[in-house]
Amino acid sequence: MDWILLVAMVALLGFMFWSSRKRTAKMKAEQEAKARAMLPGVKVLLQGGLYGVLVSYDGEDLSKAATVELAPGVAVEVHSQAILRVVDDEDVTEDEFIEAEADQAEYEGDVANGVISSVSDDRAAEAAEKVADKPADSGDAKPHA
Repeated sequence: MDWILLVAMVALLGFMFWSSRKRTAKMKAEQEAKARAMLPGVKVLLQGGLYGVLVSYDGEDLSKAATVELAPGVAVEVHSQAILRVVDDEDVTEDEFIEAEADQAEYEGDVANGVISSVSDDRAAEAAEKVADKPADSGDAKPHA
């Protein structure tokens, strides 16, 4: 009985060791494939769910920040490991593409008609209102509550 238990334990440990090495090799191969695909100009998905175009990336030194352009003229630096994967245009289905085009057309129409504005425009307007609403300095140095 003791021999059966010993053989089962050795077999279990051997299986755990084998599966761990297999998983490690698979992860290493995926990481190498990801590094080879990370070329400037490819579309990437970040961990936060943002899509962008890769501007710079150092696959050899992952401690260096990668630069991703989220919109024309809007580039952000992210940790290299925050890039989940390279996005193929084939990953987007035709229905999703048509829906995105319709949303973009609706957004552009609303901006052109003045229905909506960007967040930065709203913040600039709020700052201008605060300056306009601020009372003129009456000369006394007492703090106001």
